[in-house]
Amino acid sequence: MKNVDIAFIGPGVMAEAMLTALLRAGGLRAENIRVSGPRAARVDALAARYGVQPFTDNRAACAGADVVVLAVKPQQLDAVLADLAGAIPPRALALSIIAGASLEKISRGLRHPAIVRAMPNTPARIGAGITLWMATEAVSPTGQARARELLAALGSEIQVQEEKYLDMATALSGTGPAYVFLFMEAMIDAGVHMGFPRRIAEQLVTETLLGSVAFYRQQESHVAALRNQVTSPGGTSAEALYYLEKAGFRTAISRAIWAAYQRSLELGSTAEGVHIPNGEA
Repeated sequence: MKNVDIAFIGPGVMAEAMLTALLRAGGLRAENIRVSGPRAARVDALAARYGVQPFTDNRAACAGADVVVLAVKPQQLDAVLADLAGAIPPRALALSIIAGASLEKISRGLRHPAIVRAMPNTPARIGAGITLWMATEAVSPTGQARARELLAALGSEIQVQEEKYLDMATALSGTGPAYVFLFMEAMIDAGVHMGFPRRIAEQLVTETLLGSVAFYRQQESHVAALRNQVTSPGGTSAEALYYLEKAGFRTAISRAIWAAYQRSLELGSTAEGVHIPNGEA
């Protein structure tokens, strides 16, 4: 990636997370990264913070780029595709992280065949993300290797051959950090309600989550077996889990992820001009 020129179309949170991870991983210089968006103040702020090149003209940002990353909101996609149609250099790779936007739509809109669709998540900012991705047949082995190297700088990456998994990943891992942060917030607030100072409650919750994940990753047991190990009959864990199940905790998590999945499908379908009523995707 050392001499690869990358253009980010869309200067939002995810684009910043990705460029931060790429710079941290080394091998990619700030002067090789271009960031384009409609607000000069935002792209100038990123330029000042990271040393990247700021643009407010998407087509100019793409000129001569080796990789073009589409990182705009789904609602902005049609306008961006219309603006960039025919502007991607023939040998460049276009990589989309836009929820719900299919490979076919991106390729048709850009008039460019070599497309990678990826779904990273925000821990990519510290190189601890997980990204599911898929490439069109027009992406060469070199292009796939380049995509893999780029996404590996963000954390773990998984390549798939069926596009349906991208919408599933949007709901599970892409949106996943929001679920985790809400769970952490609820636990911290409960600790404060019991009487802990907030800083202690935050440390207890954070270390509990980190330790639980680390413990799980060293075991060969199913998560249910590990939960059973820490649930003594008639004990505090059993009492807490009883109330969580009674409150529908497991069902609420499942339904939340399903709702996010349905929304991902809806975003893609409305972008294609097809309306999917709730629950009929």
